[in-house]
Amino acid sequence: MTFRPSGSSMVPPIRSRQQVVVAPVDPSKPEVGDIVLARVAGTVYPHRVSSVDPAGKRGQISNNRGRVNGWTSRDRVFGICVAVDGVMRKGAAGKTLTADSDGSSSCGSGPMC
Repeated sequence: MTFRPSGSSMVPPIRSRQQVVVAPVDPSKPEVGDIVLARVAGTVYPHRVSSVDPAGKRGQISNNRGRVNGWTSRDRVFGICVAVDGVMRKGAAGKTLTADSDGSSSCGSGPMC
């Protein structure tokens, strides 16, 4: 999925109207510092993962200016930012969702799974 978010909450990694590429994320993979697409108050926004709680299967999401939005369950995280304006994001490789041979998604034993 490609989109152009507006606003300044994720500057500098994402500036307003830059092209952002998001891929479905394996819920076991997000780590602190990753940028994910998560639902907050009914709307989906890019957020930085600021903490993970493996036991609770959730992650804390924040903007890039120090504001913590709160904890969210892994079922509200829809994707991981893999590129911004054509530049690949370090750390995103290997975190995208892969389909098993039966078509189901896999979830390992990582921080948010």
